[in-house]
Amino acid sequence: MRALVALLLCLVALRAAHPHIFVQTGLRLVEHAPGQIAGVEVTWRYDALYSLLVLEDMGLDADLDGVLSPREQQALSGFDLNWIDGFEGDLYLHTAAGPLSLSAPQNRGAALVEGQIVSRHYRALAGAVSALTLKAFDPTYYTAYELDLGIDLPAGCVAQVAKADVSAASQMVMELMGDAGDDPEADFPEVGEAFADEIVVTCASGS
Repeated sequence: MRALVALLLCLVALRAAHPHIFVQTGLRLVEHAPGQIAGVEVTWRYDALYSLLVLEDMGLDADLDGVLSPREQQALSGFDLNWIDGFEGDLYLHTAAGPLSLSAPQNRGAALVEGQIVSRHYRALAGAVSALTLKAFDPTYYTAYELDLGIDLPAGCVAQVAKADVSAASQMVMELMGDAGDDPEADFPEVGEAFADEIVVTCASGS
């Protein structure tokens, strides 16, 4: 009974606040040739509550033992890759010349780890580059991405991370929402980028 009450309280809290889904994120940059980044493998580790809701919706782990059978794991694999047209995968890359195009996601599997769903996919760049900037965010801020799982770089590449100013971003949201801030039906402004860390990667040519 206590577990049910706790779950209901969490659901109420999620409905009243943004974001609703929390995703620990990891990025692994992949080389085409030394010093040339050709793609990125993305790891998403979903929060425990959202993971539970996904499993219940898909009818997986019915015995709640936290272990998926091979059939269940196969069913889970790729569950989050049925993207609608125009969805950018909540990953944005650019160089000094402008935005970088990424391929559709290539499924690299999913698993249930300590009550949380962990999924991976790979996206190729339209052309290899030696320097780029990355941001992982949902423009609507319905989903919050945190780079808790780190950034894996090829040899010869370095990354500088500029942390988001969360206080300034939160203040901006309050100003944009104004009197509508207490209205759960009000449209939420697209402020996700303001909460996103910025990663600047540079690679030594021919490393």
